[in-house]
Amino acid sequence: MFHKEGHKIIFITLVVVVGSFFLIDEFIINEWWRKGSMIAILVLFLLILQFFRNPKRHTHPNEEQALSPVDGKVVVIEEVFENEVFKDKRIQVSVFMSPINVHVTRYPISGNVSYSKYHPGKYLVAWHPKASEENERTTVVVENEKFGKILYRQIAGAMAKRIVNYARLNTKAIQGADSGFIKFGSRVDLFLPLNADIKVELNQKVRGGESIIAEMK
Repeated sequence: MFHKEGHKIIFITLVVVVGSFFLIDEFIINEWWRKGSMIAILVLFLLILQFFRNPKRHTHPNEEQALSPVDGKVVVIEEVFENEVFKDKRIQVSVFMSPINVHVTRYPISGNVSYSKYHPGKYLVAWHPKASEENERTTVVVENEKFGKILYRQIAGAMAKRIVNYARLNTKAIQGADSGFIKFGSRVDLFLPLNADIKVELNQKVRGGESIIAEMK
């Protein structure tokens, strides 16, 4: 199953692949060069397919838990001052996505979308300390009774050239449901209340819509 954001790119790439095969077969005489070129183009097409895959996730809704919004590796767990929305201290948990990860963004909790904003910006590498404030990004806040307000921020990386955000102000967020997509490598920051019980560790691999990031009891 492929994400809708990739349908156009997959179709265009398929047309290019088929056309390239015909050209290679017509103009490259050397058999090894011909086979090697075809294999290289096919591998590129398979990489595009795997990037836009959208596997079904088995989310078990729980108001006391915040789930990972994306697939990847936990690279930050620290107390920070969040200066865009909350203007106070929060626990930041950041998940880095490599190009081979699933890049679908999912709602970490169910609740009401009370803030959703796009920020144009730079394309620093996703792990750069200033990427959260200077890169192209979107900020979304979802609130419910257990957690109060949770903020997650999609951040473009050096390879990411488009962030897609489906969260709309005053709409209902469903935990684990598709809330956006980031094309080609990036990071997502999650800002949680200080009394949240963090359930992940640095360098831990997580799965969007399934891995528990924090609990509120």
